Amino acid sequence: MRKFTHSLATKLTACVVGSMAILLACYGYWSIRLWRQSQHEILLQTADRISDTIRRSIRYSMLRNQREEVFHIINTIGHESGISRIRIFNKEGKITFSTDAQEVGHFVDKNAEACYACHAQAQPLRRLARPDTMRIYTARDGTRVLGLIRPIENEPDCSNAACHAHTGGNQVLGVLDTNLSLAAVDQAVAASQRRMALFTVGSILIVSLVSAGLIWITVHKPVHKLTEGTRHVAQGDLDYSLEVTSQDELGSLAASFNGMTEQLRIAQEENRQWTRTLEARVREKTIELERAYRRLVQSEKMASLGKLSAVVAHEINNPLAGILTYSKLLTRMTGNGLADGTRLEEARKYLQIIEGESRRCGTIVKNLLTFARQAPLNPQHNDLNAVVERCLLLVGHQMDLQSIDLDKDLAPALPPIYCDAGQVQQALLALLMNAVEAMPHGGRLSVRTRFDAERRLGRIEVRDEGPGIPEDVLPRIFEPFFTTKEEGKGVGLGLA
Repeated sequence: MRKFTHSLATKLTACVVGSMAILLACYGYWSIRLWRQSQHEILLQTADRISDTIRRSIRYSMLRNQREEVFHIINTIGHESGISRIRIFNKEGKITFSTDAQEVGHFVDKNAEACYACHAQAQPLRRLARPDTMRIYTARDGTRVLGLIRPIENEPDCSNAACHAHTGGNQVLGVLDTNLSLAAVDQAVAASQRRMALFTVGSILIVSLVSAGLIWITVHKPVHKLTEGTRHVAQGDLDYSLEVTSQDELGSLAASFNGMTEQLRIAQEENRQWTRTLEARVREKTIELERAYRRLVQSEKMASLGKLSAVVAHEINNPLAGILTYSKLLTRMTGNGLADGTRLEEARKYLQIIEGESRRCGTIVKNLLTFARQAPLNPQHNDLNAVVERCLLLVGHQMDLQSIDLDKDLAPALPPIYCDAGQVQQALLALLMNAVEAMPHGGRLSVRTRFDAERRLGRIEVRDEGPGIPEDVLPRIFEPFFTTKEEGKGVGLGLA
């Protein structure tokens, strides 16, 4: 309902119908008003003619003082249709003749509607303007009456008549008062008002239907199609087009809408083409960046390996020296013979030492190869404590050289952690190397592992007694390619 009342078609229809209703109402009002005035004018002329006819008809009888004849004439004319009353009263206000026999002989008040026009002033008027001779009043039965007064002047033949009733000094002998009923006129006006009201209502209904139909076809439907088109465009349907059925403003608007959607469709296709091209270039650049990143990571590994090489070489040299020493002892023992059981047991002990030292060298080399290998991301469930142990083994000799004590606290019940062991080892080894380098004169290095049951994450905590990280550097420790080391000793990717 709200949508209907707020639609453009409804507003236009209401505007047209309202304007038509006002015009018809004004037309009806002025038509009835003018018609009523014309009827009053016609009645006034009729009353004037009747008064003149009566005056002429009774003139001869009045000259001869034939009162019964005068009464008969007035009574005959007074009973004509549309005549309410005819009477004559003299200058003193006495009713001398009347169609209503009961008021004959009575005096009329000078303030009555028939006398007031002449006697409104102290000196009665002898002549009245035509509008002043007419009056409209309401009779006792409620009907309106049009009254017209005509003075009866004292003409020469009247004052010289045989009756000698009036002298020549009297200019006005009396007044002829003719009253016409307006009931028929009022009924006709009422009927005209009803007809005009019906005509107005009918015209409004017809105009409403015709206007609503025309506005619905010429305005509502095109606007509705435009609205529907905007919804389709808003939903991304740029193939939607409007049918142009007219050459007016709405037709031009529909054509403009189609042109707009065509331009949008072309622009969208261009954007898609640019997007496809951009995506292809982004993929190419991403692949190049990944390759560069892998090379940089490998460079970081090589830099770390360079720092570890001397330490690892020294650490491998010790077990190799032991292997060489015990190999020489075994060679000497085999030269002297091994028949003695004691010497055989001693040789077996030497061989076990050689085996252990060889395994130690193999483990060190294996960890170095694992660290240096360039492998893709391969997350699996791994033993986090084992990863920590391998890293500590790689930096252990450097810690011994710098007199660094190790405080190791590995959680015994640590569950397998889903991670890439190589990546974790690389990051942890970089962190441990930084800690060792921060304590060149010795100190304590604490390494702990914990399991966060709430977040189901493994935690490795490393603490050293070095000088710490400057506050201006701390926000950037995980930033790629950021390093505080000398050139050639790192590229800033160990922790990143």
